[in-house]
Amino acid sequence: MGEEQRLAWQDQLATAREAFDSATDFTVAVEEEFALLDADTLDMVNRFEELQAAARGTDLEPHLVGELIASEAEVRTGKCGDFAVVAAAMAERRAQLQSLARDHGLLLGSTGTHPWARWQDQRIIDTPHYRRNDELLRYVVWRNNTFGLHVHVAVRGADRAVAVCNAMRNFLPELLAVSASSPLVENVNSGLHSARTEIFTRMFPRCGIPDAYDGWRGFEEYVAFLYRTRSIDEHTQLWWSVRPHLAYPTVEIRICDGQPDLGESQSLAALMYALAVRCARALDDGEALPNLPNRLLEENLWRAIRYGLSGELIDFDAGDTLPARARIEQLLDWVAPVADETGASSFLAVPAANAAERQLARVAEGASLREIYAEQVAAGERIG
Repeated sequence: MGEEQRLAWQDQLATAREAFDSATDFTVAVEEEFALLDADTLDMVNRFEELQAAARGTDLEPHLVGELIASEAEVRTGKCGDFAVVAAAMAERRAQLQSLARDHGLLLGSTGTHPWARWQDQRIIDTPHYRRNDELLRYVVWRNNTFGLHVHVAVRGADRAVAVCNAMRNFLPELLAVSASSPLVENVNSGLHSARTEIFTRMFPRCGIPDAYDGWRGFEEYVAFLYRTRSIDEHTQLWWSVRPHLAYPTVEIRICDGQPDLGESQSLAALMYALAVRCARALDDGEALPNLPNRLLEENLWRAIRYGLSGELIDFDAGDTLPARARIEQLLDWVAPVADETGASSFLAVPAANAAERQLARVAEGASLREIYAEQVAAGERIG
């Protein structure tokens, strides 16, 4: 590694720490990823650059970005002061992107996977970042035709942000169970509630549930090790399901499948946000937080992948299992003290059936993959 590169990543880590130490607590931003679909066939189509060009000069332009493949678009809310504001921005961004897509004969898909699209037919977008990922990851990145929901929560204090990440690790399986929306992929019923998690989280390096770190120093030492050993050459190559973001002073939560229904997307984002804030408050008050080893968290992660909200999760305190929905109800009770102050309370709910359950119910009724996906796309069209 050259001296210039070494100084660059050292400066990046120092700048990131300073940004965390001066951050405003609990601002929030949401990112949603969508498949670009031919309006007639619902096939994925490589037309992102066309949409991006059409968005220039509009209110959507600064919030629309490319994400790996040319048949995908991401919209971002931007930083918001509380959850009610970000929820309104989520609706606005969806409406803006839908309007632009319809003007170009496109629809949007927002389940975690497309039921029949071939990864071989998707084109990597031509940017330096994604060309580099293509060079590094090859088949791993080619297969990643998946769509997720990410939430950024600003946390003041570098050590405190790492501690919130450490705590949020313990709730990743529950968040995935709520969000599961991807049983259908590669023209089959996968038998999983979240096939997206197997495709993305299980294939990418430095992905899934991270280790817990001993404050910013422990996190920084690990990232520095990755740079020194040329394991990474930019910070975005840390694909963990929760991470301190090195470009923004936020804890980014990345475990969740995309959501067809706007209301369920807002509810899921509210839960992620409230959990992060509740963890920070617990740390401030000296309240004990779980610190489970990865080998135990992986047991619940698999249960969430396989059975989603329909299954059971392990209650590690009781040494037994409980229905996933009951576990989510427990979390809603736990975050209640911060839900009102952050504007999240009116959005928090456990869905009667999440997107994976709805799709699997239709499979059992004999509906075709196209019929099922068309219903999910139509659900996503409803705004307000």
